[in-house]
Amino acid sequence: MSERPRIGAGERFADIEAWDHQRARPPHLWHTLGYRRLSWEPGATAIAWDATPEYCFPTTGGPVVQGGLVTALLDAAMGGSCWTVLDREQAFLTADLRVEFLRSAEVGTLSGHGWVVRRTRRVVFCAAELYRGETTEGELLATSRCTQVVLPAEGRAGRYRTAPSGGADGAPPDDARG
Repeated sequence: MSERPRIGAGERFADIEAWDHQRARPPHLWHTLGYRRLSWEPGATAIAWDATPEYCFPTTGGPVVQGGLVTALLDAAMGGSCWTVLDREQAFLTADLRVEFLRSAEVGTLSGHGWVVRRTRRVVFCAAELYRGETTEGELLATSRCTQVVLPAEGRAGRYRTAPSGGADGAPPDDARG
């Protein structure tokens, strides 16, 4: 994995128990796919997923995990790393996501290792790598980068609060419109 800068924890990092409680209740992507957290630290997270043939397409060399599912695992790793640097009044939305598929992902355990590259007041830049197995000692299969826009946690961008009722147009707040 690339050398990572030292990143300070946001208030959300201390909320891991509440985050896990929310995530564990279906319907939720983590619950549906069976993701599990391998590590969690300020500015970084690693998650694992056991890919089964049901999430693959057939090839002459055997089943290959569909690229959207590889992307979802990388996105979850980067999102988790972004979450660790936010404060409680902040949420984020992905503005840009890029993936490079280096090798085919096959049936078995895959792990996404995400980290914050840089944090500004309004944007968090993240990166991730996908490996065969649960550690970065496995074969590197894909890499990813994303840009996360930091928004107020209240309103439509919020994760666990109810969106305002009546008159809300669903648009981002004025400070997020650019």
